[in-house]
Amino acid sequence: MGLVLDSTINKISTAKLKNIEKKLNSDVIFFYGPIQTSVEKTFRDFLERLKKDNLNRDKLSIILNTPGGSVETVEKMVVITRHFYKEVDFIVPDYAMSAGTIFCMSGDRIYMDYSSSLGPIDPQVFNGTRWVPALGYLDKVEEFIEKSKNNKLTQAEFLMLKEQDLAMLKSYEQARDLSISLLKDWLVKYKFKNWDKHETTPNLKGKLVTPEEKKHRAEEVAKLLGNNKLWHSHGRSIGLQTLRDVLKLKIEDYSGDKSLTLLIREYNDMICDYLARMNFANFLHSRNYF
Repeated sequence: MGLVLDSTINKISTAKLKNIEKKLNSDVIFFYGPIQTSVEKTFRDFLERLKKDNLNRDKLSIILNTPGGSVETVEKMVVITRHFYKEVDFIVPDYAMSAGTIFCMSGDRIYMDYSSSLGPIDPQVFNGTRWVPALGYLDKVEEFIEKSKNNKLTQAEFLMLKEQDLAMLKSYEQARDLSISLLKDWLVKYKFKNWDKHETTPNLKGKLVTPEEKKHRAEEVAKLLGNNKLWHSHGRSIGLQTLRDVLKLKIEDYSGDKSLTLLIREYNDMICDYLARMNFANFLHSRNYF
């Protein structure tokens, strides 16, 4: 029975994915689960297999569902996707958090609807037993240091600070700095590449955008997404309207395209329900791989 179910899900979901490809005139892949080192080679082989179809498409659309993971792995996946495709778009039907948000910022376009979410770019690092958000540790240590400067550090806090592994804290700082550096680089190189004129700032509207202004905007976005004091939680959902209003990012709202919304919803909801029932941690799907 299980094999019959898998075969049926495969056929139906692949047919639906091909319909999305036709609608977007793009290769389409589906990525589900945490972004971790173990998926790098699988992801490489997965795209190599897809390109062997020789459809000669230069555009890839990634339907992404992820809680986040390793920013180093994201960097590797961006190198792989850009080796095969000149244009890469991201579709976020549900959520792409933390490292998933950084991955999205490497795209030419990000497609979301009113219920989709990205998240703060608080990199997750492995502390020896589990993945933890780095900025939470760094913020707490900074708080203790400030208290110490003002002679307000309690004995209990002193003991906690004393127990911190300096090498581990340094790795947290490096993960934070890498996240910000990659995001700034990718925004300018990809998402802002066709941003030629100012569209929203009243006193600049219609004027040409300079390379320096693109870099400045990318830095602003990176700082805002990495600001724990603004979001308060590693798992905070940042919706489409907040991305537009607060971060001033151009997000493609596919809610207005009823046919595309239906295609994405039917495909994503069906395959995510299947993966939840099967208790799969990671899953990749394309027209020739299930």
